[in-house]
Amino acid sequence: MEIPDKQHALQIVGPEQVTLNRDKDVPTPGPYQFLCRVVVVGVCFSDLKLLKQFSSHARKSEVISGIDEDVLEENPCYVPGEQPAVPGHEPVVEVVQTGSKVAHFKPGESYFIQADWRWLKTANSNGAFGYNFEGAMQEYTLLDERIVFSPEGECMLLPVEQGGRSASAFSLVEPWACVEESYRSPERQGVQQNGSLLVVCDTQPEDGVLTEVFKVCDAPSRLVWIGEMSEDPLPVKPEKADAISELESEEFDDIIYFGSSADTLERLFAVCADHGLLNLVLCGGRFEREVVTPLGGVHYQGIRLTGTNGTHPLEGYSTIPASGEIRDNDTIHIAGAGGPMGTMHVVRNIRRGFQGITVYAGDLSEERLATLDKIAAPAAEDSGASYQSYNPEKAPLTSAVDYAVIMVPVPDLVAEAVNKSNRNGIINIFAGIPTDKTGTIDMNTYVDKGLYFIGTSGSVMEDMRVVLQRVQAGQLDTNVSVAAVCGLDGAPEALEAVKNQEVDGKIMLYPQCRGLDLTKLEELKEKAPEIAAQLDNGVWTLSAENILLAEYGCGVL
Repeated sequence: MEIPDKQHALQIVGPEQVTLNRDKDVPTPGPYQFLCRVVVVGVCFSDLKLLKQFSSHARKSEVISGIDEDVLEENPCYVPGEQPAVPGHEPVVEVVQTGSKVAHFKPGESYFIQADWRWLKTANSNGAFGYNFEGAMQEYTLLDERIVFSPEGECMLLPVEQGGRSASAFSLVEPWACVEESYRSPERQGVQQNGSLLVVCDTQPEDGVLTEVFKVCDAPSRLVWIGEMSEDPLPVKPEKADAISELESEEFDDIIYFGSSADTLERLFAVCADHGLLNLVLCGGRFEREVVTPLGGVHYQGIRLTGTNGTHPLEGYSTIPASGEIRDNDTIHIAGAGGPMGTMHVVRNIRRGFQGITVYAGDLSEERLATLDKIAAPAAEDSGASYQSYNPEKAPLTSAVDYAVIMVPVPDLVAEAVNKSNRNGIINIFAGIPTDKTGTIDMNTYVDKGLYFIGTSGSVMEDMRVVLQRVQAGQLDTNVSVAAVCGLDGAPEALEAVKNQEVDGKIMLYPQCRGLDLTKLEELKEKAPEIAAQLDNGVWTLSAENILLAEYGCGVL
């Protein structure tokens, strides 16, 4: 294959500023680098977050640890900060050229990518393909063998073994894996071993309570205490502090708060570390007002909250689920279900195999709901689940629910979910509420009901393997998500369509297909009847993809 010197690429050059660069250099691989032709990439709502936030996005900042600086300096596709970004983190790529020292990849091999490189730490997140490393909304992208392997030796590229499946089906494993991560992610149910613990006592804990905690929970390596000191024997000698303000430069893995002051709790959020766990022990008290809560921190930083009206921290820890998984007989509400990711949540939960499941799918768009019904209703009938879609403007949901999934980045929807949840409900804050955004939460109700916020960002390789296994076993057709196709010429319009919710599912971008404007699948009957004829009851297929690629002269994978 002849590799050109120049290529077309979509670039984000500033907040809300996107350009189609038709004269971007195709990089030449260094010794440890390999060049890939992009076959297909999904357009994701997360691409819009990068477009909106640009250099302020948590994953667009510089990598500060996890890799030698020399490796980054040698990589022309490492573009942190204000450098133009190429989005696109859901691709299938074909290796076309390798450096002299590349040992694990060969020309002609095809892969899909786990884009979330968690060991490459940024100030508030981690490095990621399609963010501070150029992504796949271009014809060719460069990868580095030293970067795509984790310190444990796990490769972030999974081989494509088609088996009668389209490249798009593999590309869509990544977004489906992000959905899977939100359910599979394990939740810590006690004090972190060798972590840092802050105990704050507006109400004096009962004698022996903390001793009992550490009979069950791991011991921290550091313990800081605010308030009257306990006489309990503790595994670590506590350090005394007089006020939270003394700790402004510190962060704690665990916080146990005995009391019910909204002001105090809001100050404690500021000293909670990433993946920190706050246990609210109200001791019979009540918060005097709603609490301003870091909902963006739940999603992006993994902050967790539990609590009890009683006097014992173990009561709060006992309500934490082992993971974010749904449960038998759950009534599940998915707010914003008609979008591409919402559809994945609906189908995933219907198909997951739990007994007695009821799924309510809410969306403001009647068109989106109609499209969702075509996919979800047959799946529910086949799986024995109950499914009902609704428009909240016409008929608000009145049923209490056991599991809420928030697919719209609106804090008020989280607050509403607290009020409408059953006891021991889980509230999955899946929508990317920005890291610094808060919401006012009725924390008394949250504790009364034993509720639990979860939130995850991205996925891990095991999630991708789980989804891939379901695809290969015929349990899941990821192509049910595909609603439109385009080339780079249609990419700016595709981003606008995602922003304005003009497409009822995923848009698959084929960078090699020059001249391909944004085309909805239902428009193919008129624009490309030979491709439309290959759809399977409106679902994208391998044969449809092959004709598309051949027609636009870019070859079949």
